[in-house]
Amino acid sequence: MIRARTPILILAGMSLLAAASCTDPAQLGGTDPNQNTKQGALLGGILGAGLGALVSDDKGKGAVVGGIAGAASGAVAGSFLDRQEADLRRDLENQQIAITNTGDRLIVTMPQDILFAVDSSAVNSTLRADLLTVAQSLQKYPDSRVQVLGHTDNTGSAAYNQGLSERRANAVADVLMNGGVAFSRIETIGRGEDQPVASNLTEEGRAQNRRVEIVILPIV
Repeated sequence: MIRARTPILILAGMSLLAAASCTDPAQLGGTDPNQNTKQGALLGGILGAGLGALVSDDKGKGAVVGGIAGAASGAVAGSFLDRQEADLRRDLENQQIAITNTGDRLIVTMPQDILFAVDSSAVNSTLRADLLTVAQSLQKYPDSRVQVLGHTDNTGSAAYNQGLSERRANAVADVLMNGGVAFSRIETIGRGEDQPVASNLTEEGRAQNRRVEIVILPIV
């Protein structure tokens, strides 16, 4: 019994050491340009080890092999996202557009108040250039799928907000496709008022909740 557990315990120790290296005090300021590559490798290794142990007859060997494969895949995804994030930050000059790199995806958040007029699903002409910049980035990095998510505040009925969020997500997706992004890569989703990121009790909070998110998910 002890011999069977040994490889898994060794792998767990290696994962913990990797985690420690990713949280080096010198990197806590967020200045490491390869942080998400390292994080992707760590997460991929842990997940790969677990899956490898589940599917392999030799649990210890399966965990090691799965961990190595998962770490490599996670590192590729993390590096891909780091590069694309850097390019988007360089090319998008609109300070109201937020870019978040979670290590496994990029989220480009555009406030609906700059994208659309009140109660409209027609993209403002001044924002089309920014969306086309995102489209160019998606063409440069083709190994990803894209989700366009529309969100609203809770003003008005839930049914109306759901429909509005869907129309606005579709409108943003249309601009991306007009910019050359393949239809097959894009999924549009309307979240309505169901996923607020701030309180709907204040105008500032409602403004934050009215947004479109372009989520870039690498395929590795």
